[in-house]
Amino acid sequence: MKLKRFLSYEWDAIAGILAAALAIILHLLHIVDEHIVMPIVLALMALLFLNFMRHERHNEQTAEQVEQTQEMVSRIKASLAAPDVVLVGPRQLRAANEQFARNMRGEAILFNVCLSMYRTQPLFDALLHPAIGNPQVASIQFVLDESQRGLWQAEIMPKIATCDGRHKVREPHWCALSKNISFILADTPSEGAAEALLSFWGEPFMAQSTERNVPRYIFHVQAHSELLPHLVEMERKCRMHS
Repeated sequence: MKLKRFLSYEWDAIAGILAAALAIILHLLHIVDEHIVMPIVLALMALLFLNFMRHERHNEQTAEQVEQTQEMVSRIKASLAAPDVVLVGPRQLRAANEQFARNMRGEAILFNVCLSMYRTQPLFDALLHPAIGNPQVASIQFVLDESQRGLWQAEIMPKIATCDGRHKVREPHWCALSKNISFILADTPSEGAAEALLSFWGEPFMAQSTERNVPRYIFHVQAHSELLPHLVEMERKCRMHS
């Protein structure tokens, strides 16, 4: 390693500078006159110019390689299609929910969500309260199965009543929901279109216990996904039959 660094020094430039310094010192000591010093200075200038030209060529080659690499990366990015759905695992679950709640706009729809997720105050504050307190959210509409009516009235409504944005939470649409699909649907500012957080009841997507069901994996459905119209249609049909 030390040898490699030693060989990397610009020895031709160092030798020229030392020769010039030595010539100037000898001239000042009146050992040599200017007729000898002048050729040494000119040779040094030529040496430095050649050294500069060599580095200039090297810099041009480096710039060409960087430009070619940038073009290749741009072509690779252009060839990669953006995913329709992004899987969110347990470690990123809370962060993804909180970010989605902060980015929601307009009317938010919570379809067939498991209300037991919101029974404890910490989970309510982390998963639902940010959406209620988001000033960009105009309304929050739950579409729930009839079996959750008691839990809604006993556990969830009292918590919502303590939030500043409680007026935005509408009375749920009560339906007979036999599907195991659950999603949160809302507009987002990134593309001005709807996105969704999609989850499924049961293992392995949801951790089940005697006290509550908590999502383990969710799917972030992107705005350009062809899945979104199907989710919207599913919610619309449930409203019509409620």
